[in-house]
Amino acid sequence: MFKRAFTEEQTLFRDAYRKFLHKEIVPNMEAWREQGIVDRSAFKKAGDLGFLMIWPDEALGGMGDTDFRYEQIIIEENEYALTSDFYCTLHSRLVGPYLTRFGNEEQQQRFLPKCASGESILAIAMTEPGAGSDLRGISCTAEEKDHYFLLNGSKTYISNGINADVVIVAAKTDPVNNARQIGLFLVERDMEGFERGKNLAKLGLKAQDTAELFFNDVKVPKENVLGDPAKGMNYMMEGLAEERLIVACGCVGRAQKAFDLTLNFVLDRKLFGQQLSEFQNTQFKLAEHKAKLDLVQVYIDQCVAAFNANEFTAADAAKAKLMASEMLCELADECIQLHGGAGYMDEYAISRIYADARISRIFAGSSEVMKLIIFRDLLESDRLPFVQRNLDVL
Repeated sequence: MFKRAFTEEQTLFRDAYRKFLHKEIVPNMEAWREQGIVDRSAFKKAGDLGFLMIWPDEALGGMGDTDFRYEQIIIEENEYALTSDFYCTLHSRLVGPYLTRFGNEEQQQRFLPKCASGESILAIAMTEPGAGSDLRGISCTAEEKDHYFLLNGSKTYISNGINADVVIVAAKTDPVNNARQIGLFLVERDMEGFERGKNLAKLGLKAQDTAELFFNDVKVPKENVLGDPAKGMNYMMEGLAEERLIVACGCVGRAQKAFDLTLNFVLDRKLFGQQLSEFQNTQFKLAEHKAKLDLVQVYIDQCVAAFNANEFTAADAAKAKLMASEMLCELADECIQLHGGAGYMDEYAISRIYADARISRIFAGSSEVMKLIIFRDLLESDRLPFVQRNLDVL
């Protein structure tokens, strides 16, 4: 495996974050899974130690370091510690940057310090019962009035939906004339007409609160509009590339955990008087998956470098998310098989990894959508005329 490009300071940060997880988060995960939600205190403890938001300026509660590798460390450590149900990254790196990219100074001053401290928890609401990957299909509307927008509609499958104090809600601002005209609205916990449905039961990520949200004539003041209320679609498209990189980083971290658990299991488990690791099938399977895992890791690390250099594209994000999520699900399935009946039991962590992994091929854009993005990029590539010319010669 190639040496990964983390600085000494980032390595020390990894060690500190790992210790935090094992002291404050890991011991509570089973109880949180039973109750179906992570205690809000987890966000506050992370915020107190500076682990929630690395990128905002110190005046806003962060460290002022925008290097994505810090978030990559947090993601990887959460996955490896089996604490990915603690959705701190969605709060701090997926939703939070909307405030600095598209929000004004007043909004940043009003919201970010409390978000960095863990006092206020963030969520973003795009998905609806009839609209998933295709955001043009949303039906939630925001009608402009004199001093506010009147928000109506519902959202579903919203992560951090129960815990959230501030939700960025996507809604159409001109549904009759322009289906693509969408605004982003900062809806706060105590706004009249904002209601939450039940905490939804899921296949995996049992401690991660996922909810339905309802907006019934919610008066969202104009000071709670993010940027231009006609450009929300562009804002979300810009944020999706980073979201897909976040998912890809998580997939690799979880895959590494699955691989290590399985390697230890086959080295210890005996079958027909032999260690399971002595069978050629076991050796070939693990060798193949280790090669795939390392190759995807190298690509993801390159994507992080490209992101830091502002050279990361939507197609790069689609490739990273597609390959990492497919690799993870394939590996998790094989690891269950190598565990045998034990792998189906909850007392073995591989069963939880398998269940948690499945959503990775769906959220942040399904694998099928990723393939469409990659192919469309091929058609727009500068290289396409070169390929066509050479095919004509052949």
